[in-house]
Amino acid sequence: MRHTITLKYNAIFIFIFFMSGCGGMRQPAHPIDHYTLEYTLSKEINAVTLPVVIQVQKFQISPEYNTNNIIYREDPLKRNHYAYHKWRANPSDLVTYFITRDLNQSSLFTSVVSVKNRMVPTHILEGTVDEFFEKDQQQSWEAVLTVRISLIDNNISDVVKRVLFQKQYFQSEKCPEKNPQALADAMSRNM
Repeated sequence: MRHTITLKYNAIFIFIFFMSGCGGMRQPAHPIDHYTLEYTLSKEINAVTLPVVIQVQKFQISPEYNTNNIIYREDPLKRNHYAYHKWRANPSDLVTYFITRDLNQSSLFTSVVSVKNRMVPTHILEGTVDEFFEKDQQQSWEAVLTVRISLIDNNISDVVKRVLFQKQYFQSEKCPEKNPQALADAMSRNM
C-alpha cells in the first residue's frame, strides 16, 4: 500500500514537472529587433569615368566587433552588447556592401565588382572595419565608425609599388536619441 502511494506521488510530481516545462507556463520569448544601415548618396559627382575595374574585397573587422550584436561602450576598456537588438548582418558585410554600392552609383569607374565576379580587376579595394560601436556618454550617445582602406593596382608585380592609396577614415555621429534605432540612424550618416 505504501508503495502504491509513493508511485502516485511520483507520478503527480513527474506530471507537474513536465507540464511546467512543456505546458505553456513559460513566458513568450522576447522579440529581437534587427537593424541595418539606410541612406542614399547625397552628392552628385560630375567627373569623367575612369577606365578602371575595381574589385571590392570583403572587409576584415576588428575581433571585438566581429558579431551581429550591437556593441556599446559605457566606460573605457569595457564593451557590452544588447540582448534584444542586433545588426541584420555583420558590420564588415554592411560596410563592404555599402562601399560597393556607393562606388557603383558614383559612375567614377568603368566597373565595380565584388569578389564573386569573374571579371579580372585592374584595381583592388580592401579594408578593415576597426570600430563599429555605440559610445554612451552622460549627455548623449555617438555612433563610432573607423575604416582603413587600401587601393591596390592589380597590374603591378612589385608589392611595394602596388599600393596606390592607404587611408583611415574616422566618423563619430551624435545619436538623435538614446536607443538602438537612433544608433542605426547615426551609423548610416557615418557611412
